[in-house]
Amino acid sequence: MTATVSVEERLAESPVYRAFVAHPFFAAVDSAELKKEQAALLIEQWWHPLHYFPTFLARCVAVLPDIAAKSAISRILAQEAGGGVVSRAHEVIYVRSMEKCGFDADRVTGTAPYEETAALVAGYEAASARQETALGFIFATETTDLLMVSSIGKAIEQATGVTDNKWVTIHVAQEPDHVDQAKAALLSDLTAEQERVVLEAADEMWRLWTGFFDRLVVASGVGAMTAPVD
Repeated sequence: MTATVSVEERLAESPVYRAFVAHPFFAAVDSAELKKEQAALLIEQWWHPLHYFPTFLARCVAVLPDIAAKSAISRILAQEAGGGVVSRAHEVIYVRSMEKCGFDADRVTGTAPYEETAALVAGYEAASARQETALGFIFATETTDLLMVSSIGKAIEQATGVTDNKWVTIHVAQEPDHVDQAKAALLSDLTAEQERVVLEAADEMWRLWTGFFDRLVVASGVGAMTAPVD
């Protein structure tokens, strides 16, 4: 148990994590007067990791060696995929919710990914091939997902005035359970070397997401005024 707590604490103390949660996009979306096209850029790019995430989770279940971890991640997968009811799948709700906010469904699902978005999805695929990297990406995702989803909700509200997006509401409601399940998946007896790989994988995921939002700052201009100057 001590080792597990150590992993969680070290993940939370990561400089890469801290830099990501302080990304200028998140602060800017709180106060910026977004135009609909600016919000659309975020919504269209978000589709790609959202669409791949159930596949990522399924691949993780296959590589995790113990039944407790498999069970924990399967719970997240069931919620993401709708629990046997396709209309409840997150990606289905996402598209329908965005349509109701006035965004074009074909653009939401058919817009090509930016290079950084494609790299992010490729990173998830690569991470799901091994227990330690899978755990690192899962935990890192679930501990910052609420921040990212909330930013989408704020962007939609700023651009359209809609405050009750169904996808955002469901995601926010389920996220605490996802975090708990991600923590449960870390309750494996990890060697020092395995812990190192988990931590490095988490940092890599946060770097990829940072690249994703860096590109959105450039494409949309949201956060550009507060972005650090090299």
